[in-house]
Amino acid sequence: GYETPTPVQEQCIPHLLEGRDLVGSAQTGTGKTAAFTLPLLQRLTKAPRRTSKKGTPRALILAPTRELAAQIGESIYTYARFLRLSHTIIYGGVSQSGQVKSLARGVDILVATPGRLLDLIKQGFIHLGEVEVLILDEGDRMLDMGFMPDVRRILSHIPAGRQTMFFSATMPPKMEALARTMVRDPVRVDITPDRPAVEKIEQKVLFVGKRDKDALLVSLLRDPRINKAIIFTQMKHAANRVIKKLHSAGVKGEAIHGNKTQAARTKTLDGFRRNRFRVLVATDVAARGLDVDDITHVINYDLPIEAETYVHRIGRTARAGAGGSAISFCCAEDRAYLRDIEQLLGRPVPAEIEHAYHCERALTCTLPPPKSGGGGKRRPVPREKGRFTLHRTRSRKRSRS
Repeated sequence: GYETPTPVQEQCIPHLLEGRDLVGSAQTGTGKTAAFTLPLLQRLTKAPRRTSKKGTPRALILAPTRELAAQIGESIYTYARFLRLSHTIIYGGVSQSGQVKSLARGVDILVATPGRLLDLIKQGFIHLGEVEVLILDEGDRMLDMGFMPDVRRILSHIPAGRQTMFFSATMPPKMEALARTMVRDPVRVDITPDRPAVEKIEQKVLFVGKRDKDALLVSLLRDPRINKAIIFTQMKHAANRVIKKLHSAGVKGEAIHGNKTQAARTKTLDGFRRNRFRVLVATDVAARGLDVDDITHVINYDLPIEAETYVHRIGRTARAGAGGSAISFCCAEDRAYLRDIEQLLGRPVPAEIEHAYHCERALTCTLPPPKSGGGGKRRPVPREKGRFTLHRTRSRKRSRS
């Protein structure tokens, strides 16, 4: 059913067919997976390997999360359905026995998350000495999650003469410098504009007291136009609590976060895709890479700590040219997060104050000026994968109340 290439496909495919290395900046939902998968399939089909070798792939695709790895694998299955190429997906959180059996049958394309890949390399089940093509997807997410040391260890097992593709949703100078260490004379493709591509998403912020968030959420979900929604929370326990509140209000939904087993996460996502329920409550484990059709709304129950995460969250809607809506709750304690988001966007998020739970204090509370340079305290922020990253925080006076 593909008739007209998307911009990322149009710009990437000709260069990749020529065997060039590539550094690409493109957000999910732009057709990026087809942009790197179709040239890969053509290359491998043109020069087939005569015999299948156990655990020795010809192409390696690295993804930061299990969900993204699974989605890339599904795309390969679709595109390569009538080709004599084999592929397998490996990631943590599940038994490795099935993955080892797939590797033993021989594999042309391996899709993997870094941790499980290194484990199976150390155990001798995977050998990367014949990799011809390396694709690293969601490079910024890899960096955020602390995977770059693992990626460098993986690179030490791969031949230097490979074709390399490095994709990232954002490409600040630090990311650009990192990408340049992995590629040779690359083509540079930039599909992401200077400001985040959120023009097709109707955004608004609702100021609300922290205790009224649940009531506001339930009232919003009475709107039949919210047909399929992802609700984001910062913490796992908050996702569980919110889904219980929704169930008690008669709203069908499920939660997904890092404490769920991989089998449970896969089952939940499949149910959401098949419209068995209308609401998915998620932590940021689901903010990037998840490609679910027809999501009409993203609701930020909690604003994200990092402004860039806001863009990735709301990018779950308005995909493939469709429209969508993003609704954010902001209480007084989160005003600094909203300011950071608006600075990133380059404009304020429109406020809606005509709702039953509007909080004037959250709207009007004053903020200290943002700090720059080396000042400020630092604190660890827990990540879904059990890793920690230091984030600068603003010192705030504690209220006696």
